[in-house]
Amino acid sequence: MKIGMGVEEIVLLNEADEAVGTAPKAESHHRHTPYHLAFSCYLVDPEGRVLITRRALDKRTFPGVWTGSCCGHPGPGEGLRDAVLRRLEHELGVMADTLTPVLPAFRYRAEAADGVVEYERCPVVRATAASDALRANPDEVAAADWRTWDDCLKLVDDPASSPWYRLQLAELAPLGAPLDWPDAGLEALPPALSW
Repeated sequence: MKIGMGVEEIVLLNEADEAVGTAPKAESHHRHTPYHLAFSCYLVDPEGRVLITRRALDKRTFPGVWTGSCCGHPGPGEGLRDAVLRRLEHELGVMADTLTPVLPAFRYRAEAADGVVEYERCPVVRATAASDALRANPDEVAAADWRTWDDCLKLVDDPASSPWYRLQLAELAPLGAPLDWPDAGLEALPPALSW
């Protein structure tokens, strides 16, 4: 979400996942990244394939890694649903038919080889799309590929995949095929985030 003079803000969290302030996104990801709100989304087509993307090579954090369909940061006062729809449009040029929270309590911390840290409460959402047509934004996405669920699971062993992708798939795999992932409801969303 853009505010003020076009500065994108992230929502800072305490250990109880309550909002405790905001900070400029561009200045917040470094060796001592504060705990903050984020999300990940997996876009699934009618055949059950999942869109996997490779992050743009000039991204500040984890450039060039393979990961889920899109991810981002809800802005101050922005609900999860609106944030996911905004990033799907911005990163991939797609609109989702439905959104389903599948891992609302997901949280992780990961350090890149260059020392930059991601430290996020990062609910995971499944989005379904009627079409597999994309308009990938090259500032965000270096490559995008529709893959079977079995191929997505194989990517977990690839060091070129993001740490959060590997952690999320460890929790998603027991849920079965992506079109069968159950709606986990909204109760486990962090207090700082509405639907």
